[in-house]
Amino acid sequence: MTPTDIKIAEFNYPLPDERIAKHPLAERDRCKLLVRHADGSLDDRLFSEVPSLLPSDAVLVYNNTRVINARLRFRKESGATIEIFCLEPVSPRDYEQSFASEGRCSWTCFVGNSKRWKQGVLSMPLTVNGVELLLKAERSERSDTGSVVEFSWDSNGVTFSQIIEAAGEIPIPPYLNRSTEDTDEVDYQTVYSKVEGSVAAPTAGLHFTPEVLAAVEARGIPRRELTLHVGAGTFQPVKSDTIGEHAMHSEFIAVDRSLIEELAREERSVVAVGTTSVRTLESLYHLGCMVIQGLEPDEVPQWYPYSETHPDATVADALNALAGYLAERDMPRLLASTRIIIAPGYRFRVVRGIITNFHQPQSTLLLLVSAFTGGDWRRMYDYALGAGYRFLSYGDAQLLL
Repeated sequence: MTPTDIKIAEFNYPLPDERIAKHPLAERDRCKLLVRHADGSLDDRLFSEVPSLLPSDAVLVYNNTRVINARLRFRKESGATIEIFCLEPVSPRDYEQSFASEGRCSWTCFVGNSKRWKQGVLSMPLTVNGVELLLKAERSERSDTGSVVEFSWDSNGVTFSQIIEAAGEIPIPPYLNRSTEDTDEVDYQTVYSKVEGSVAAPTAGLHFTPEVLAAVEARGIPRRELTLHVGAGTFQPVKSDTIGEHAMHSEFIAVDRSLIEELAREERSVVAVGTTSVRTLESLYHLGCMVIQGLEPDEVPQWYPYSETHPDATVADALNALAGYLAERDMPRLLASTRIIIAPGYRFRVVRGIITNFHQPQSTLLLLVSAFTGGDWRRMYDYALGAGYRFLSYGDAQLLL
């Protein structure tokens, strides 16, 4: 059976609502940690013990993306509320440039209550750093992935980053079944978040504290960063019967060339914090294979890793090819995107360990865990449900070796 034939119904499990953590623990690193050792044995620990559980030759790689206040609520003169959920920039297309825009930018957005906003301009009065201004939103193109909304405001010197910080809300996951609270402004960010762009947190990283990071460093384990901006598609369950019919969403990644060169030397066991880091690291290998094939390394297609024409290069050759491509163009960072789907049958090339949370039934993230553990996910999840673990974004964690 090929990955495209996998039936998503085989990745279902009962998840009672009371097992979904609605809020994190007061102390992030005191959550439970289920360790799956390389021999398949399971061990109950606390997340604060992670530094002592990592292999001595490990390098810890995490996603430094920062969740933006992506949810904006405009009120029409009729009283109707129109929710605009920013997904990704259109003009300027670069995230950093878009957030630095003054006066105007456009984004692909989900529009809630869209039937009440067929045309016209929405407006919202704002005060940003003591400056009073009027934020306007005008809807233009529409597609299956959303609508292009052009934002404009009448004050120079105020950036779009400052606009959404003042006007928007943190978009917590829909499965929490509650409204955003003030505490989410802090709780739903990792302590190392810094590059704005995500509409969802890389939640495995929420358990880290400065103390845990310091303990990792004290063991002599290097810490490295990369960026994948998490899209709203991460919450979408697989609705097709088989995986082959599911279309993966595209996500932006950014990785320093120096990290790619370091990974090419294969000197350490890579432990990825979260499925976003896994997807990014594995995508680096496949982007390198695309370079070897004479293709532009701009986006990893969903099924490329399973293609019969895949060159199956060594990790060193693929990463060196990618680093060489960047060096030839004097590019210090890789900017690309990925649609990679990691499902049973996938061969991991870069990652040797994963820190992750417990994922939704019938999700692509559960497929990734199954692929990494050789199909052992159900035994682990049954154990966790029986042992009182908390699930999903604000829940407990796993260390998979």
